Amino acid sequence: MYPVITASVPVLEPPGWAPAQRELFDLLDRSWRRFAEDFTGPGGELRYHGTLSTRDGGDDFYEVFFNWPQLYLLGGADDLLAASERHWEGVTRQLTALGMLREEYERGYDWFHQGESLLLFYFLCMAAPDRWRERAVRFAELYVDPAHGNYDAEHRIIKRPHNGSDPEREGLSDTGSYPWLPKEAEMYGFPLNWILPEGAETPPLDADPRLGEQMRLRTGVGDTAVNLAATNLALNALILTGETRYRDWIVEYVGAWRERAAANGGVVPDNVAPDGTVGGLLEGRWYGGHYGWNWPHGWHSVGPAAAVAALAAAAATGDDSYLDLVGSTLDEVIAHGKTMAFQDADSSLQSKWTIQLLEDVRTPTLHVPYRHGDQGWFDYNPMPLVVPAALWHHSASAADRERIEQLRAASGIDWSTIRPFRSKEESGHEEAWFAFLAGDDPGYPERILATAQAQIRHRLTRMERYRDIDVPEADIHLWQQSNPVATEALVQLTWGGPQVLYNGGLQQARVRYYDAEARRPGLPPSVAALVSSIDPQATVVELVNLDPEYARTVIVQAGSFAEHTIATVAYTACDDPAWIGDLYDYGHRQPMEITESLQVGGPWVTVELPRSTRVRLTLSLELRTGQPSYRTPFDAEEA
Repeated sequence: MYPVITASVPVLEPPGWAPAQRELFDLLDRSWRRFAEDFTGPGGELRYHGTLSTRDGGDDFYEVFFNWPQLYLLGGADDLLAASERHWEGVTRQLTALGMLREEYERGYDWFHQGESLLLFYFLCMAAPDRWRERAVRFAELYVDPAHGNYDAEHRIIKRPHNGSDPEREGLSDTGSYPWLPKEAEMYGFPLNWILPEGAETPPLDADPRLGEQMRLRTGVGDTAVNLAATNLALNALILTGETRYRDWIVEYVGAWRERAAANGGVVPDNVAPDGTVGGLLEGRWYGGHYGWNWPHGWHSVGPAAAVAALAAAAATGDDSYLDLVGSTLDEVIAHGKTMAFQDADSSLQSKWTIQLLEDVRTPTLHVPYRHGDQGWFDYNPMPLVVPAALWHHSASAADRERIEQLRAASGIDWSTIRPFRSKEESGHEEAWFAFLAGDDPGYPERILATAQAQIRHRLTRMERYRDIDVPEADIHLWQQSNPVATEALVQLTWGGPQVLYNGGLQQARVRYYDAEARRPGLPPSVAALVSSIDPQATVVELVNLDPEYARTVIVQAGSFAEHTIATVAYTACDDPAWIGDLYDYGHRQPMEITESLQVGGPWVTVELPRSTRVRLTLSLELRTGQPSYRTPFDAEEA
């Protein structure tokens, strides 16, 4: 049904990245099985016998498996999808018994954490849309339908920072004061830090108004910027159903925040009072909301949430001007940047950056402020490329690329450097990936694949150390820290996309793949892929069939959601068998490659890969010509 390309260039000496990529798939397959055996029960639940004493923790159970169905979509084992579904079901039953969920959804918590929880769910919807449609619609309705108590259509706000399936859940804590640890006070300071008069003696934590009554009254109601991440619940339902009411809600809600940002000099404010006014509970301050600019994380929480919403609105409408919601805020943060060494910065995220920078903690480089308070901008950290890369990947605009180039020029650190860390976001190597795409680091694929192997083998050792302990509540992050599934390298190299925005993003990809014989998503066995350019007019994809005996057939899809059109494809071919030589030749000649082209005019093209063959495709793409959809090429064949 789709245009067909048959590869004909022989694989004689496989490029180093190709066998390294297949070795990574094999290692990942053994690793997730080991984790499931060591840390989960027969129903897919995590082995945990304690209770959860606060509203926090539910996200930590789901996050453990967030990228398992993503690995299936990349080409992981056939039974990985069923395993991922079993773990979602098992954890959901477990968290329901622990009092964290109602009707399979978070009772009420902030969207910095809800977004983390939902990544597993979104990937399951992507991998098996028919089985997950009912839940996806039901969850989206919690916000789109005001009858569920989360959304105020008159003021265009989500009505409280802790929201979800339980409309009776109020405030920020089930106790008289916000849960607090001295270490957190040392790292982040206090919310509402202007409440205590200057020079006043600091009260005990359980009597501190910044953690008790004032926090409940001023930051426990109304909308907050991290709620913007809820837009992907609606976008997910839109992709599944095509119903315009979900698009209309995204436009309404994101549109309200665009107006607030425009009225605030282009910077997204972090709080809206129940009457719809920015700063209405904070004496007019545009900062100070829960999980906002002043406390605890600033840009680290506000930036990704705004990016999720901006990308959701752009995807739903086709109007890229929505990206201004986060772009202008990002530019304002960068404008306040300073060159310094991290060891001299006032960063509240020491544990994140010390492992990510290693010896470069002493290297002067651009730092930007993550937070804003009465004293102005503060809390300086390096500017991660996560949000700028997501914007550029979507828009492919010169302006978004220029922003990245300016960040690179201001960096004192070589962007081709790859460090052996794995944050819980399972990202952080965007700078080195960009250097590769810019043509400055051709060895990147093999090096990032080796780094992924190191991450996995490190985690296998960690699993061995901790698999037999009875995990206490204080250490429930152990499972995340031990999850051996590492997908960042595969996402970049095979899909040509950045790792998913961790606080509730949907996957970005220039291309995806389907195994034509198995009729499932992902690369077939023995096939490796490398995207070396994501320029829409010249997206370059190389496919290699390493199998010396069996042919494979791959369907290449344009975009995560078949939203792009492949106008034409140029591809390499070898139509002269002279490279083989004569019967008595002791060697072979260099195969002569030519370039052929094919008109496509749709989101899919079929590539037949005979044994030991390779092909380089140069795709000319027309971006976002179709409504994002979870349809597959097999659905289209049957329609």
